[in-house]
Amino acid sequence: MVVALAAFKGALSAGDACRAVAAGVRLALPAVETRVVPVADGGEGTLDALVAARGGRCRGGLVHDPLGRLIEAHIGELPGHTAVVELAHASGYERLEDGERDPEVTSTRGTGEQIRAALDLGATTVIVGLGGSATTDGGMGIAEALGARFLDARGVELPGVGASLGRVARIDTSGLDARVASARILVACDVNNPLFGPRGAAHVFAPQKGADASGVARLDAGLRRFAGVVARDTGVDVAALPGGGAAGGAAAGLVAFLGATLTPGAPMVLEAAGLPAALDGAGLCVTGEGRLDAQTAHGKAPAAVARAAGDRGVPAVGVCGQLDLTPRGVRDVGLVAAFPVNRVLAPLPDALELTETNLACMGAAVAGLWGAGRA
Repeated sequence: MVVALAAFKGALSAGDACRAVAAGVRLALPAVETRVVPVADGGEGTLDALVAARGGRCRGGLVHDPLGRLIEAHIGELPGHTAVVELAHASGYERLEDGERDPEVTSTRGTGEQIRAALDLGATTVIVGLGGSATTDGGMGIAEALGARFLDARGVELPGVGASLGRVARIDTSGLDARVASARILVACDVNNPLFGPRGAAHVFAPQKGADASGVARLDAGLRRFAGVVARDTGVDVAALPGGGAAGGAAAGLVAFLGATLTPGAPMVLEAAGLPAALDGAGLCVTGEGRLDAQTAHGKAPAAVARAAGDRGVPAVGVCGQLDLTPRGVRDVGLVAAFPVNRVLAPLPDALELTETNLACMGAAVAGLWGAGRA
């Protein structure tokens, strides 16, 4: 049996959730082989899930937060010269207090410093998760940390922040870290928003990061101008790049300056975690996360796990804290069944506290039913 859960936010990491279910399975069916594969979809929890799934380790280091303050943030070091960087760890929305959030003054520089640290560790593949950014800088901060320079019309170097976008007249990449050219940069990107325009990074995402209407207009105009300079000076046209607007345009910057590849987050993470190999010869797969609902089918890890299992003829069962799917919705996700794990009616804080126990009990219940069916 394969146990491949994502994090139960506010309660358990993906690894802890998987281990709880696996413990329940072993109680019910001690002789059954259980393969544990923590998963994520490229957003929050991706680093922890891949470190747990691949037997990697976390490395801490000092980098700059979105406002330029030194903080400690982690990257994941995996076997096979692979590293994992979560943009939110250094450049995330949650790094700032309410009154500090302003995408015109924030930067992804810390994420670029993390990528540089990954290269220092010898990584030849860097997986970058983009969820939860506090920024709309077009990836300028990332490129700046790796040696690129952004100059105004007078040749003065500009800081890599959102307010600089409309002032960039020339981009100098001659000092870009040479190791970038030989590295494989994979970016988990589950949106198709372009860099600018009505569906672009500024209009869709910047209000969530603290921008008012006038700020949104300035950022959108800046991103539009920035795209033109990028195309002229790098030869990479990101103006219409599907997903280029992700993380305040960081996706476009990663493609233009680092040669990154944008790819759907969940399938990429599942491949990196080793799920396809774990499913070989399995009789059942248990997946899930804190909530299964209408959004689950749109890029979330449990749906990707269910598809991967289905492709191999392995039935998949979902477990969750909250279930907001009809029976048809459960089938549409690719699951044969789904179960909420809460065994008693309790306030949310108490329910979160009981998650580990409830997952273990559900693991035992699912294993018992599966064992009875096999018998």
